[in-house]
Amino acid sequence: MKKLLIAITALAAFACNNNKTNDKTMAESNISEAPFGVLASGDSVKLYTLKNANGMEVAISDLGGTIIKWTAPDKDGKFEDITLGSNNPEDYLSNTKYLGALIGRFGNRIAKGKFSLDGKEYTLAINNGPNSLHGGLNGFNAAIWTATPLEGAEPGLKLTYLSKDGEEGYPGNLNVEVVYTLKNDNSLTIDYKATTDKSTVVNLTNHAYFNLKGEGNGDITDHEITINADKFLPTDAGLIPTGELKPVKGTPFDFTTAHLIGERINDTTDNDIKLGGGYDHCWVFTDQSNKLKSIAKVLEPVSGRTMEVFTTEPAVQFYTGNFLNGKATGKSGKKYEFRYGFCLETQHFPDAPNQSAFPTTVLKPGETYTSTTVYKFGLK
Repeated sequence: MKKLLIAITALAAFACNNNKTNDKTMAESNISEAPFGVLASGDSVKLYTLKNANGMEVAISDLGGTIIKWTAPDKDGKFEDITLGSNNPEDYLSNTKYLGALIGRFGNRIAKGKFSLDGKEYTLAINNGPNSLHGGLNGFNAAIWTATPLEGAEPGLKLTYLSKDGEEGYPGNLNVEVVYTLKNDNSLTIDYKATTDKSTVVNLTNHAYFNLKGEGNGDITDHEITINADKFLPTDAGLIPTGELKPVKGTPFDFTTAHLIGERINDTTDNDIKLGGGYDHCWVFTDQSNKLKSIAKVLEPVSGRTMEVFTTEPAVQFYTGNFLNGKATGKSGKKYEFRYGFCLETQHFPDAPNQSAFPTTVLKPGETYTSTTVYKFGLK
């Protein structure tokens, strides 16, 4: 009898330990790795899919640290992909819309592709009229990053990249680390970190295009948005900030209370709307601290999907897909027409290296650049 009790106890302990092992395995299986294709250069790229406890999935490629797919449930529990992108990795190099990509070394525009730092003028690659945009001809979006899966109940992906001194004209060897973490509250956290061995300028962001109706399902003018910003940056015809911080009050740029994106987007009596072809401007937050704060909320009323954005950055570029023109075909086979997606690119101010009144984007040796942005999905 004593031996029988010992055997039963041992069997129960084994079952308990085996269940713990299975639980651990289930928790750690929330990230998968698969081939994403081969580029014309011969380089192979991979796709890493993170999945949380609720069934939300975010697929990220080591090519450009690009968010390829992002699913979110609607009010009926139906999951749909709510980001624009392509199933063909080569499209991310030939398409200049930066769909879902990490942006660097400097997000947004630098006037005439030039800036001075420590008494020396630097000349950057020109790729947007007379200006440099989103890091140049071959920015971080075109790089193959080193990827490390971070397994767990809330899975993540760490991406690292060395931007060498002189790359696209920027000074300093810049070591960059970006960590994506998919949380069980249906949020994706993006943590950025960078160090340099020479003074340089840094402004990192992500260029995801969202459509909360589902990828390719019409334009985004019927989405409702709130932006917690009391000022924005007017621009010239090349979309370079004039240097003015203009109050949003009384303008089509006032989203301190909720408005439909399309409500005032075509008001060409407003010069800034006219120059941007809609919204393609930098909003300056009322809260200028570097703490994580809520800066924007979006609602798509039919699906009931909501998205809230938090960031440590001082500003956001709200862009409404004004340059989408139907030439790009999406993952579902649908053409991406005019205004089929919107972006909320958290960042420092455009052209900051040339405008001393703007918050600095200079990073020096011995310093560490850090930034965090969170995109959190919910339901109305």
